[in-house]
Amino acid sequence: MSTWLPPESTMSDEEFSKLRQLMVAEIAAQTIFACAQLGKAALSRRVMDVMAKVPRHEFVPLELRPYAYANSPLPIGYDKTISQPFIVAVMTELLDIQTTDSVLEIGTGLGYQSAVLGELAQRVFSVELIEELGAQARHRLARQGHDNVKVKIGNGCHGWPEHAPFDKMIVTAAPELIPRALIYQLKPGGKMVIPAGLPDEQQLILVDKDADGSVSTREIFAVRFSLLEDMEPD
Repeated sequence: MSTWLPPESTMSDEEFSKLRQLMVAEIAAQTIFACAQLGKAALSRRVMDVMAKVPRHEFVPLELRPYAYANSPLPIGYDKTISQPFIVAVMTELLDIQTTDSVLEIGTGLGYQSAVLGELAQRVFSVELIEELGAQARHRLARQGHDNVKVKIGNGCHGWPEHAPFDKMIVTAAPELIPRALIYQLKPGGKMVIPAGLPDEQQLILVDKDADGSVSTREIFAVRFSLLEDMEPD
């Protein structure tokens, strides 16, 4: 059954807030069905509170704002999408972000995941390949007061070595193999969550780097992300 939504121009903050609460309830329900893969039946209160707080409608194209809280990906232009809210919540949960963490994000898009991270971490450094999306993300993040999130235009496969090492990393586009530069820039004791694999065989992967620098991986569940583009070396 489809749900009628009023045009964006007639929607109030209260209406958006109600839709956001429905989105959070749907995330909670979907988490129960994925409990075997996640190893838990509920996401942490910290993550759920942030999902209930960050205004996703501020990080989608204007014409799609009425649909911002649907539990589905949405197009943001340039053949890219904003991830499904459930996936945003799960990837954030897997990182176990602390208030003192420095986080690297690969694939800024319009900045929604960046805003979620910015609510949880001390600092977020986000790399976006497409200049137009990066510029829009900076504007949207600044308008929402996320001054602890820095965005640069560049090749995400190279990470952001000037600010490395990072406590946590999140990648929102899928390479076939995890880029070595990202593993090098992850602190011992750190975590990375990344989709990887062939286009029709992608898995969401949690990467743990032990205190001695050894790396282990765990597949969470099958996903479908746009491909992480690797341009020529800088």
